[in-house]
Amino acid sequence: DLEKEQLKTLKKVVKHFESGIPLKDLEQIIKILNLCSEKVKEQETFTEPLCELIKLFGLPFQKKKSSDEVNYSTAVSRYIAQLGYLMRVPSSQVRIQICKSVINFYKMELPGKLLSGYQPTSASYKIQMAELGGLAETLVLSLALVENQLTEKLWVLKALQHLSSSGANCRLMMKAQAASRLCLYLNAADPSGQLVFRSSHILWNLLENASKEEVVNQLSSLECIHALKEVFVDALHGFRHCDHQLRNDLLVIATLLAENPAVPMIESGFAELLIILATFNEVKIPSPLVKGLKLTYSYEDFEMKKLLFNIIGVLSKNPSAAQLLSENNVMPALLYYVKPNQKPGFYDWSAAQYEELQLHAIAVLAAVAPVLIEKYLSCQANTLLLVFLEWCISQDPFFAQGNSFHGTGGRGSKLAQMHYSLRVLRSVASIYDDAANLNLCDQGAISQLLDILRYAANKFKEKEDTILLEIQVDTFFILSVLCENDLHRKELFSYEGIGILIPFLKMDPKELYSGLGHSYLLFSALDCVWSCVIGCYVAEDHFLEKKGIFLLLDLLALKEKNLCNIILGILVEFCDNPKTILHINTWRGEKAQTAASLLIQLWRQEELELGVRRDQYGRVVDTKRPIASSFQRQQKVIPVPASCPSFAIMEISENMRAKLYSLFCKLGFENLPGLSAEDFVTLAIIRRYIDFKVGEVWSEICAELKEEFRPIMLDEDTLKSISRVSEDIGKAVKAVQTRLIESQLRQEIQEEEQIYRNIQDTRKQREMINKSWENFLARTSTYEALKVRNLLEQ
Repeated sequence: DLEKEQLKTLKKVVKHFESGIPLKDLEQIIKILNLCSEKVKEQETFTEPLCELIKLFGLPFQKKKSSDEVNYSTAVSRYIAQLGYLMRVPSSQVRIQICKSVINFYKMELPGKLLSGYQPTSASYKIQMAELGGLAETLVLSLALVENQLTEKLWVLKALQHLSSSGANCRLMMKAQAASRLCLYLNAADPSGQLVFRSSHILWNLLENASKEEVVNQLSSLECIHALKEVFVDALHGFRHCDHQLRNDLLVIATLLAENPAVPMIESGFAELLIILATFNEVKIPSPLVKGLKLTYSYEDFEMKKLLFNIIGVLSKNPSAAQLLSENNVMPALLYYVKPNQKPGFYDWSAAQYEELQLHAIAVLAAVAPVLIEKYLSCQANTLLLVFLEWCISQDPFFAQGNSFHGTGGRGSKLAQMHYSLRVLRSVASIYDDAANLNLCDQGAISQLLDILRYAANKFKEKEDTILLEIQVDTFFILSVLCENDLHRKELFSYEGIGILIPFLKMDPKELYSGLGHSYLLFSALDCVWSCVIGCYVAEDHFLEKKGIFLLLDLLALKEKNLCNIILGILVEFCDNPKTILHINTWRGEKAQTAASLLIQLWRQEELELGVRRDQYGRVVDTKRPIASSFQRQQKVIPVPASCPSFAIMEISENMRAKLYSLFCKLGFENLPGLSAEDFVTLAIIRRYIDFKVGEVWSEICAELKEEFRPIMLDEDTLKSISRVSEDIGKAVKAVQTRLIESQLRQEIQEEEQIYRNIQDTRKQREMINKSWENFLARTSTYEALKVRNLLEQ
C-alpha cells in the first residue's frame, strides 16, 4: 500500500510541475529524484515516475523574480550536475531520458500552459548552469557505464554533441579524457553508422573549442591511431556522400596528429597509407592498399586530394618519414604537375581544379625537395622547373583562375606558377647542397633567373604587387646562394646582373615604409651585392662604373640601423679593391657632406645609443674605459671558459663601431675632406678604437683573475703596467681632443676679433665719409664757411 501511495504521489508531483519546475522548488525535486533512484535499484515500478521527473528538467525552469536566476545559480548548477550522477542508475530507460533532457536544454520549447505568477528562465540559463556544474565531464565518464549498450551510448554521444558546442564544456570533457575515449570507440560495432559520425563530430568540436595540443596528446597512443586508421579505411571505400565527408574530416584530424612527430603515424602504417593515396593517380604503381579505389572527381574527392597533398608536406617535417616518402614515389608524383597547363587538364578535373592541384603540389614540393634531395636530382627536377619557369615568362596564352589560396594574386597570369616554382628552387638552394647547385648552374639557371628578375621588375613598375615582390626576393636569394664563393658564377652574373641590380639600389626611401615589403626587396638586393659582386674584380669594376658605391652611400645616409650594418659590411669588403677609395672620397651627400663626415656622424649616433660617456665637447670622460657602453659598465664580472667570448668581444658584433673603424683603416685617418672640429675630436677616438678594445679585454682578464686567484707580485706588476698603458692611451687621446678644442676656440676667437676689427674699420670709414659730406654741404651752402676754407688752403 505504501508503494502505491508513493507512486500516486509521484504522479501528482509530475502533474503539478508539468509547466516547469520553479527554481525555489528545485531542491525538493532533486531530493525526490535521489530517493526514486534508490528505489529503482530494488523496484522497477519506480522507473517510469523517475523518468517523468527527469523529463521535467528538459522544460524551462520557472522564476518569480528577474533576480532569481542569479540568486539560485549556485544551487541550480549543483542540481543539474545531479543529472549526470543519475547515469549510475542501472536502467536504460533512465539513462536515455537523462540524455533527452540534456538535449532539450538546447531546444527550450515552452510548455502550452504556464504557471500563474511565474515566467520561464532565459533560453541559455540551463546551458550556463550545466557548464558551471560540470555536467559534460560527468557524461563523458558515464561512457564507461554504457560501453556495451549501443543505444544508450549513442544517446550519450548525442548529448555530448550538443554540450561540446561551448569551450567551457570542451575543457571539462578533456579533463575526463574525452578525446581518447571517443577515439577508442570509433570502430565499435554499429550497423547504423551513427557512432562514428557522432564521435567524429565531437572530436571536431574539441579541436575547435579546447586546446588542440591537449587533444592531439590524448589521441597520440598507438591504439587511437589504429582505430582512426581502421575507420578511415572503412569510410574510404564507402559510397555515400556522408562517408566521403567523414573521410575528409578524419583526414584533417590525421593531419593535425601528423604535425606532432611523437605520434606513431609511421609505426601504425597510417602514414604509408596516406602517402600512397596521395600519389596513386599520378604514379601507376599497384598497391593492395588502394586496390579497387577510384576517384569520382566530386567536390569531396577534390578536397581529399588537397588534404592528402597537405599531409605529405606535414610528414616531410618529420625526419623519420623521409624513407617512406622516398620509397613511395612522392617526388615523381609531385613533379608530374611541373609542366605547362594543358587542356582539358588532368583526367576529369576542371581547369580551375587542376590549376589548384598543380599549385598545391608545387607548394608541397618546396617542403619535400630538401628532404629528398637525392631523389630530387635523380628525377631531373631542376631541369623540369627551369623549363616550367621558361613557360611562365613566355608569351604563350594562359588564363589562370586564381581562385585558390595558392593562386592568390595570379588571376589571368602565370605569376602564381612562377612564384611557387621559385619557392622550390629557393628551398633547394637554402640547404647549400653542392651537387644540386652545380646541377642548377649547369642548366643555365643564372641567366634564366636574371631574365625572370627583369620580367618581374618590369611588371612591378606597372603595378606593385606582393606576389611580384616575393618573386624578386626569392630570385635574389637563389642567385646569392649560387654565386657565393664561386668566382666563375660571379663573372657570369656580372654580364647582365649588375645592370639589373643597380635600379634596386635606387629605391625611394619612402617606399621602405609603405608596408608592401620593399625593405625585404632592398635587403635581398644588398645581399646579392655581397654574394654576387664582391670578390670578383670584373664584377666589382662593373659595379663601380655603374656608380654603385655612390648608391650604397646614399642608402647609408638614411641612417637606418638595419641598413647601415649590412652596407658598412659591403663597403669594408669593397675597399679591398683600390678603386673603391676614390669613389668613397668623391661622393657628396646633402649639403656637400663627405663620406668621412657621414661615417663619423654614424659613430656618434651609435655611441649615443650605447650610452658611452662623453662630455659636451665629445671628449673622453672615463680614461680607463673610454668606449665602454652603459651595459658594459653595469655588467658584473662573470668568469667564463676560454672558449666563450667575453662581453668586450661580444660587443663588437652587436654594434657598428668595429665596421666603422675598419672602414677608416681602409680610407686612412689623414687628409679626410669635409671634417669639422667636432669630427676631428670624434676621429681621435675612432683612431685608437682597437687599443681601447684591447684595454677592455685586459681589464676583464684582470677582474676575472682577482675573482678566482691571487696573482703573484710579478704578475700583479705586469697587470698594473698593462692597465696603466691603456689608461695612458685614454689620457693621451683626451689631451689631443683638448688641444683640438682649444685650437678651435682660439681660431673662433681670432675670427671673432677679425670680424670686430672689420666692423670698427667699416664704422670709421663711414664716419669719415659723413664728415666729408658735411664739409661739402657747408662750403656750398654758407659763403662764410667757403671763405674760411679758401683762406686755409692758401
